[in-house]
Amino acid sequence: MMTKCLDVKGLYKDFGKLTLFSDFSISFATGMITCILGPSGCGKTTLLNIIGNIIKADGGELTGFGEKIISYIFQDPRLLPWKTVEDNISFVLGNDIPWKERKETAEHFIRLVGLEGFAGYYPAKLSGGMRQRVSIARAFAYPSDIILMDEPFKGLDIKLKLNLIQVFAQLWQANRRTVIFVTHDVDEALLLGNEIIVFSQAPVQIIIHKKVEIPLTNRMIDTIYFKRLKKRLLNQL
Repeated sequence: MMTKCLDVKGLYKDFGKLTLFSDFSISFATGMITCILGPSGCGKTTLLNIIGNIIKADGGELTGFGEKIISYIFQDPRLLPWKTVEDNISFVLGNDIPWKERKETAEHFIRLVGLEGFAGYYPAKLSGGMRQRVSIARAFAYPSDIILMDEPFKGLDIKLKLNLIQVFAQLWQANRRTVIFVTHDVDEALLLGNEIIVFSQAPVQIIIHKKVEIPLTNRMIDTIYFKRLKKRLLNQL
């Protein structure tokens, strides 16, 4: 059975004299996690912003995205400081959904990210890792088709990062959205990517497009396979 794709075709985007994309094309498999690696400033975040309709491309076509609903997970959790954990999650569900259902959904995702007992806490009372858990829960609670992730684990210590990656993997396996994940960290890509793509310096070209068939739950980056793949990816960055 052929996997459906979301396609970016013939993309052009300039910022003054800097050309990030010139007749650039890329496909994203639906229901999969695509991790994008590349040097700083090459256009990874710009691509996310074009897909999310935050900024406009200078040319090109996006096909398959149509009326797809998009949620985001950023490096900064971007929680509303005046709302509790529960309210930050239920808020994205909208007032068209009955209050009781919004509350049950929020409670469900609070449990999934391991924040039982913190539903009534405000963001200022939470650690950075806990705030990012809320951000992940909110992205999955929102009835989106696509999740865009822009370095959500950057700056976290290794233990916390691995814990959040595990939380994300468990949520994704229970509800397989299309995920486009930008990162500078090769280990993050190896642990989460069904497909890993490496960008060149701008104007962007795709240097590597690698499919990883090993299930997320079975990944150990200290195996020979992942060590070799990591070396190959690092050599291109």
